[in-house]
Amino acid sequence: MPKSASTARLRAARLASHGLRDGLPSITAAVQRLGAVQAQDFVAAKWVLGTRVPGSATADVDAALESRAVVRSWPMRGTLHIVPTETLRPILAITGNRMLQKATQVHRMLELDDAVYRTARDVAERELAGRTLSREELLEAWESAGVSTAGQRGYHLIWWLALDAVVCCGPVEGRNQRFALLDEWAPDAGAAPDREETLARLFTAYATGHGPVTVQDFAWWTGLTLGDSRMALAAAGDAVAAFDEERYVAADAGWAADPEAAAPRATGHLALAAFDEYFIGYRDRSPVCEPQHAGRVVPGGNGVFQPILVAGGVVEGVWKVARTRGAASVAMHGFEHELDPRRYRAALTRWARFQGEELAAVVAA
Repeated sequence: MPKSASTARLRAARLASHGLRDGLPSITAAVQRLGAVQAQDFVAAKWVLGTRVPGSATADVDAALESRAVVRSWPMRGTLHIVPTETLRPILAITGNRMLQKATQVHRMLELDDAVYRTARDVAERELAGRTLSREELLEAWESAGVSTAGQRGYHLIWWLALDAVVCCGPVEGRNQRFALLDEWAPDAGAAPDREETLARLFTAYATGHGPVTVQDFAWWTGLTLGDSRMALAAAGDAVAAFDEERYVAADAGWAADPEAAAPRATGHLALAAFDEYFIGYRDRSPVCEPQHAGRVVPGGNGVFQPILVAGGVVEGVWKVARTRGAASVAMHGFEHELDPRRYRAALTRWARFQGEELAAVVAA
């Protein structure tokens, strides 16, 4: 097994795996490369994908979702992700029960039991048959049937139905999506892979779009146990290769398992989205962000990640947008020094074009 690689080599490899070095041809290709994109912040998730597809716009993400090649649901860690549609059911088959078990106490507090769920499911299947509903319309249907959606009950009922592969996010409507029956929105294509094969495919996808990665990183990303994660690595077999003594990449990634091998230098300046997989997609984020600065990306550890500024693969600040008179201005907050707006102007111009906005001032705060 090779020894540890340098952090510079690791960052260069990750930029390449993420599609941030060379770009990817389409939004669907970007989702396929990453395997899954955290997407509870729908607007941010669109830029996670747009960053990797030069010349793309928000409408391209909407079109990919409308094409049903990719789908947004709750496959991992109890939160929304965009995944290749054909992978959703297999992933849910290995993660769904685990997520529901973790929610047992919350469901008890919300007085959500199997009988309530069965009633809510019957109503959802009846009301969604042949059509889609907004969140408000679905909650109203439950209330009319005597199922209370007060507090977090409505959200947890939707989430439970998604984990059971009953509903998913369907057509895009403004800044959100309507709900659809999964079997209508994306009919099952055939026999599902078994658990071992699903684990193998998932680890391979993760290594392909996030590599170099550790088994611990995979466990965090999927929400699976370390035992399942080690099984996933073993099942992936020759589809992945060692990058160093603890990390793996896709076998065809082109990175020799030699820490001393020549590697492209990580270069360029990127304005990445909140919740971008380059930062959030790992248990150990220290190779790309100094631990003392991580709290600036997630202030107070509240789970709300900020958009990040990346130079040569290193997270060196965050950025905030203010909109006035139809134009967007950006304030850059460096961690250790004042950042040069000129270095990020091109990246932020790409973001504004993706959003269909005009970029006004870019300033260091």
